[in-house]
Amino acid sequence: MIVERVKSGIPGFDELVNGGIPKRNIVLLSGGPGTGKTIFSQQFLYQGLALGEPGVLVTLEEHPVQVRREMASFGWDVRKYEEEGSFAIVDAFTGGIGEAAKRERYVVRSIDDIGEFMDVLREALRDTKAQRAAIDSVSTLYLTRPVSARNVLMQLKRVLSGLGVTALMVSQVSVTERGFGGPGVEHASDGIIRLDLDEVDGELVRSMIVWKMRGTKHDMRRHPFEITDEGIRVYSDKVVKGSVVRYE
Repeated sequence: MIVERVKSGIPGFDELVNGGIPKRNIVLLSGGPGTGKTIFSQQFLYQGLALGEPGVLVTLEEHPVQVRREMASFGWDVRKYEEEGSFAIVDAFTGGIGEAAKRERYVVRSIDDIGEFMDVLREALRDTKAQRAAIDSVSTLYLTRPVSARNVLMQLKRVLSGLGVTALMVSQVSVTERGFGGPGVEHASDGIIRLDLDEVDGELVRSMIVWKMRGTKHDMRRHPFEITDEGIRVYSDKVVKGSVVRYE
């Protein structure tokens, strides 16, 4: 069977997943603070727009105005795509409070109301005919009630997969945590990409490993990556082993 794949557009990443993320997969992008999760998810969406694939970004931890500014700093100006209706930001951060927030089209008034959250998300996905989505961060939805983590993810998965969307869900973990950000979340997702920031011989090294990816073979090694002025670049020809980075 031929697997339909979604090209991430992130240099070096698609080599790790045999040419792209299988379509409709819901992928957990997990890591500690400063590992590059937000940049990875925004880059994934913007590269999709450049390929003619509409997208939706759900922001739970930052003001939409700030998100647009950050994306533009990498050269990813989404305003024209918003104007033409192929990209939307779902504001699940402000609760509609403030002058700038009043100009947002898709606003979740209370993130404690999962039903409302799903309705606004569904509306944005349908309006844009989204093929890609990113939720940053999904952890915020169940931070106060971790036992509901799996249930929230399964609801999201039903909405996203049902509409044929390939999605990244940013998941926060503490620096020392080995898990992926909530009980049972790894079972509710089709893929897990883990981003890390570790000290190697006195300097910080960013690395990633594809923990699982349903529907495709994937690389099982840890690779270094960099955050450049143009976003993330993965070095698929290098491997991080113990306290050294070496070429394969």
